[in-house]
Amino acid sequence: MPVSLNRRQTLLGLGAIGAASAFAAPALARTQRNLAVLHLGSHAPSFIAWERGYFKDAGIDLNLQFFEAAQPMAVAIASGDADFGVTAMTGGLISLAQKDAVKVIGGALIERPGSPGSVILASNKAYEDGLTDPSKLEGRSFGITTAGSSFHFMAHKIALATGQDLSKIDLRPLQKLGSLVGALSTGQIDAWAIQPSIAAKLLADGSVRQIGTIAEVAPNYQVTTAFTSTKNASGEPELVKSFVAAYSRAIADYNAAFIDRTADQAEIDALAAIVHKYVETDSAADVAKANLIVGAQRINEGLAMAVDSLVEQLEWYKSEGMVDPSVTREQLIDTSFVQTV
Repeated sequence: MPVSLNRRQTLLGLGAIGAASAFAAPALARTQRNLAVLHLGSHAPSFIAWERGYFKDAGIDLNLQFFEAAQPMAVAIASGDADFGVTAMTGGLISLAQKDAVKVIGGALIERPGSPGSVILASNKAYEDGLTDPSKLEGRSFGITTAGSSFHFMAHKIALATGQDLSKIDLRPLQKLGSLVGALSTGQIDAWAIQPSIAAKLLADGSVRQIGTIAEVAPNYQVTTAFTSTKNASGEPELVKSFVAAYSRAIADYNAAFIDRTADQAEIDALAAIVHKYVETDSAADVAKANLIVGAQRINEGLAMAVDSLVEQLEWYKSEGMVDPSVTREQLIDTSFVQTV
């Protein structure tokens, strides 16, 4: 069955309760900072910056902290367990921003027509049964991690662009990316949308079919954002500026190697080896590098932020009843650290 409004509110409410209890008590004093990340190719600049010592160069003693989905990352930052994160904006993140716990301080991955981006996939079973186009999703199951996730918003954008009723699409919250990969490849769900590095692997395995791209239905969608605690943004602005500077160095490396192709082969090989330590670790290095190149997506230089897209997402979450309708863009976004686009 489609995820009902009450179920959405329940899921997000549980997250808010957990978050509230998490940041009600002050975190223990730490000598290290943590960057919340996922094992995804879109997080390549995180791995590059850490491995190449860019955070240390910026004066930040920072470790990588791994998660399985976006919303727990926001809770970790609100609680003080992590200091920075780069991932999709979610209903949980917005609710935490309203509680003055987190701030979006930059933009990272963006969907641009004509550039590699997230791929809409169908299981072989569903494709053979007629799901050959995103406009045929009504009555089909579509995988998401949780209600209020970026995958949920992508489903909304697909429905909006193709004239479908989102309530007639069976949204399946499976919590973890690995669970979604398994469910799609075995035909337990009919469709999913995911970044091209993962899509390339599934397509190469022959377990799925491509039926569209997110850039076609959601041009200039700011998929991922950089965020930190409100305490850091307001109380330690120099720390935030240092993080942005270090991360921006890694973005420049990544774009030069995998998007603009201005880096030499030795640099491409070196960066691919870094990313392979964290992404597709079960694949041979040459296969992982090929998937990284095929699946590369431009990351905004300097963590520039597409504010219009973030505001659109905020308003959608409000319209769906997944966040408080009174939350403002000022509570969510701090534009003082990066350029806006």
